[in-house]
Amino acid sequence: MAGVGQRLEIRQGQSLVMTPQLQQAIKLLQLSNVELAEYCESELEKNPLLERDDAAAAVTGDAEAGPVAEPIGERADEALSRDDFSKTSDMDEAARDNMYDADQVTKSAEGPQSGSLTDWTTVKSGNAYEGEDGLESSVAAEASLKDHLEAQLSIAALLPEDRMILMALIDSVDETGYLRADLMDVATRLGCEIEDVQAVLGVLHGFDPVGVGARDLAECLSLQLKAKDRLDPAMDALMTRLDLVARRDMGQLTALCGVDAEDIADMISEIRQLNPKPGLAFGSEPVTPVVPDVFVKVGPDGGWLIELNTDTLPRLLVNNRYYGTVSKNARDKESKNYLADCLNTANWLVKSLDQRARTILKVASEIVRHQDAFLTHGVRHLRPLNLRIIADAISMHESTVSRVTSNKYISTPRGLFELKYFFTASIQSSNGAESHSAEAVRDRIREMIDNEAPREILSDDRIVALLTADGVNIARRTVAKYREALRIPSSVERRRLKAGESPAYASR
Repeated sequence: MAGVGQRLEIRQGQSLVMTPQLQQAIKLLQLSNVELAEYCESELEKNPLLERDDAAAAVTGDAEAGPVAEPIGERADEALSRDDFSKTSDMDEAARDNMYDADQVTKSAEGPQSGSLTDWTTVKSGNAYEGEDGLESSVAAEASLKDHLEAQLSIAALLPEDRMILMALIDSVDETGYLRADLMDVATRLGCEIEDVQAVLGVLHGFDPVGVGARDLAECLSLQLKAKDRLDPAMDALMTRLDLVARRDMGQLTALCGVDAEDIADMISEIRQLNPKPGLAFGSEPVTPVVPDVFVKVGPDGGWLIELNTDTLPRLLVNNRYYGTVSKNARDKESKNYLADCLNTANWLVKSLDQRARTILKVASEIVRHQDAFLTHGVRHLRPLNLRIIADAISMHESTVSRVTSNKYISTPRGLFELKYFFTASIQSSNGAESHSAEAVRDRIREMIDNEAPREILSDDRIVALLTADGVNIARRTVAKYREALRIPSSVERRRLKAGESPAYASR
């Protein structure tokens, strides 16, 4: 047996070391405008050297104000011109471009240098309408489904333990009225028997609205039919095979329920009068409207003008005067280190916000350049695009582009889109021409089906043949997948519907 000893070895390897500042910059890049505003508010509370510049003038697109807008001309070589990007930052061009790249190895922990802050990087954050009374503050909140159920719980005659179980079940009801918790999990969490939970669930099923607390569509509809005293054996059997109802398979339904086709039609008609999502009749949390991060407009020369939405960019300042005053009075080392850390953090945050805006503008400008035909002619001209194409064009890492396009929206003359919408898979052309965008092919399939005649329903095979003749090399299973994604029924179901039969009930 060999003896145990010690020895000294030197090994060389590569590893990714990111400073806290770089991690912060990456985090800021992937935040939405709402999340960014919340983050900046928290930093304002923690850092005494940061302040909100509420008095700053509105941002314009001049050269001194930084890259608020980028014109995209008709020619590709004139589309992007950003020689002035270095005017508002102490970092050089290469450092800024690679600031977020995941493959950058950062070994220096040296803090950022202080630099001037331009107007365009100091866009308002947090309470954009601070001091004004919004409409939301004067409108009474609509009662939610949970409030409605808890009000019924307060007057229900229940034992304390049953009341606790019912509270847990109400907490597990979603906004549509369905129970999303497993009964066994509830029993285990509360330390009771499953039979007790099932018994209390029966109490919840008696609450208004009828159908609340159901675990699936069949149970929801059955509760409503039972309340109407219409859950007879035939209807109960029908509830077990809603898939046959959706396919309108009258043969199997008559055999299953033991009634004739006329009775089945009446039963289906009765089901369609029910509410598959009873909880939606009540209020819910207010939906926050999507605010675009970038605007695309037609420029004076007929090209595209790309502008950042300055209302979504935090307007922050570093109070160097306050730092100078306080640092003179700092006598102990701990206080001096604290102030130095606050200054470095504040400067780096301001520069990170600056770079975040620049990177969004770069990526959005490159996307617009690639999808110029879509903006001009519509979805049929959407080109195949992936992260690597954009990353290579602007000399950044794919992960950077991925973070930029997450939770960011762009307002165009054709509507509001998430930046990720423009990244679509490619479908090869059958005649060697340019590839087709998957989104454009989906739109063509939808249009074909919308325009089909009742006597000439297009099968998936027929759609494949038409697309192939038009230069799109696509498989039948791909057509079926796209059709289902568009929620378009099969050719058999469409033939029935267009022949005059009413569509079967399906959950909405």
